[in-house]
Amino acid sequence: MRPRTVWQALARPDYLLSSWPWRAVGHLLTGVVLGVVVLAGLVGLVAAGGLLAVVLVGLPLLGLTAFAGLPVAAVERWRLGWLGEGPGPAGTGAARVPAHVDPPAPGLRSWLGIRLREAATWRELGHALLTGFLLWPVEALVVTVALVCPAALVATPLLLATAGEGREIKVLKAVTVTGQAQACALAALGLVALAAGLYGVGVAAGARAGLTRLLVLPRAGEAEARVRELARSRVRLVEAFEAERRRIERDLHDGAQQRLVALSMTLGLARLDAPPDGPLAAQLARAHAQADAALAELRELVHGIHPQVLADYGLAAAVADAADRSPVPVATEVDLPERLPAAVEAAAYFVVREALANVARHSGARRARVRGAHRHGRLVLEVEDDGRGGADPAAGSGLTGLGDRVSVLDGRLAVTSPPGGPTLVRVEIPCATQPTADDPCA
Repeated sequence: MRPRTVWQALARPDYLLSSWPWRAVGHLLTGVVLGVVVLAGLVGLVAAGGLLAVVLVGLPLLGLTAFAGLPVAAVERWRLGWLGEGPGPAGTGAARVPAHVDPPAPGLRSWLGIRLREAATWRELGHALLTGFLLWPVEALVVTVALVCPAALVATPLLLATAGEGREIKVLKAVTVTGQAQACALAALGLVALAAGLYGVGVAAGARAGLTRLLVLPRAGEAEARVRELARSRVRLVEAFEAERRRIERDLHDGAQQRLVALSMTLGLARLDAPPDGPLAAQLARAHAQADAALAELRELVHGIHPQVLADYGLAAAVADAADRSPVPVATEVDLPERLPAAVEAAAYFVVREALANVARHSGARRARVRGAHRHGRLVLEVEDDGRGGADPAAGSGLTGLGDRVSVLDGRLAVTSPPGGPTLVRVEIPCATQPTADDPCA
């Protein structure tokens, strides 16, 4: 396997022949440049803030010092990729969790509040101070000792022949060379020192990257807490979405639908009072028919938003109702002795309904079957038909969006549809059963 980090590369015999030594050199050199820039920026920011503090303009500049670590940490996370330690150009993707929490509300005040309360902000500020005042001189020293000095030794024969005119030269201001034999010996020693220096640069770069990871990447506990909060927020969004669907269904059922029923009754009474053979009776008849058609469409719409049978009797009854409404004969075998969470029931029901709609529209099937059960803490539903097959969820069958909805609940949706059939849609959602209203333990 190819090494993915500088530490793995250092353990391999072909380290010197790979690109890793030069990645390590580039990491240290760019660290020197970054440190100089950070030092100049911090000194300039504090100096300008101190000078202008007497007129209160400098106070915001001094306050910005607390956030100086944010851009530095962003650059460092990118540089970590050179050594396979982060999400940068060659990184392994080890740090996919965001380093900072998103502000709870838009606006500068919310952003400042959440950043000042985060421990990551202060760790990154400490990292910026270390980078600007301590780390870059150490990196410069490592590069000088490990690479520049051995390179000077390797170049001794050339320097003797050119600058020393073949007679005498002083290497590194310490060793006097008076002949080519001595120069070649120093060059051989320089090659050995250069090889050792490249290993030293790799160790130094790995240690520098490890310190950077400790300070600017999310820690394990923070990342896990962030993932848990993200999962909880996704569930809350699904529950809020389902509650809104039920509210819309209830408003349509109790409001617009009842008004249409009253309108249809009023038109029916008006038809009884109108002369049977006059033009008014014909117009009232047409209006009555249109009102009945609008009422039927509204009832179908209400049922599609969130069927009342699902809320009242659960998933098994709702699946049986969807099977009765399907133009293709559907056999149902759904064994759910207890109710499931509302979000799970809604997601599973709409998967079944969409699958049966696809069977009726596209499959050419003569019959279909729906099986479902709750086993080992998971709801398992399967919709199978004997149609022509060849269904592709990516081609806009409607199941792609339902798959995303199921995945929010940590579930999975799979479609198996070879050419010639049969087609099988399978959904699995982890969930726990809930006691029904007539259960003594409810």
